[in-house]
Amino acid sequence: MRGRGRLIVFAVIGLLGIWVLIDSLAIFDTKSYYEVPHGNHTHYLPKGCDPRLNVSQAPMRRPGPGETIDCQGLIVRE
Repeated sequence: MRGRGRLIVFAVIGLLGIWVLIDSLAIFDTKSYYEVPHGNHTHYLPKGCDPRLNVSQAPMRRPGPGETIDCQGLIVRE
């Protein structure tokens, strides 16, 4: 019984580690932007722009429902 309990504990720790890794890689993240902390405020940069938008040109307001950030740094309707 002692070996089985240890196996369960290791399995739970392993699953937690896998969940943390997946979350940190943002694999299931559905947002069209990512947040960049910048001093005492946060900038919101769009994903998938080439060339990438400069952080200082990105908006400091989170897009609302039905909004997204375009590659010029403007918050627009989807």
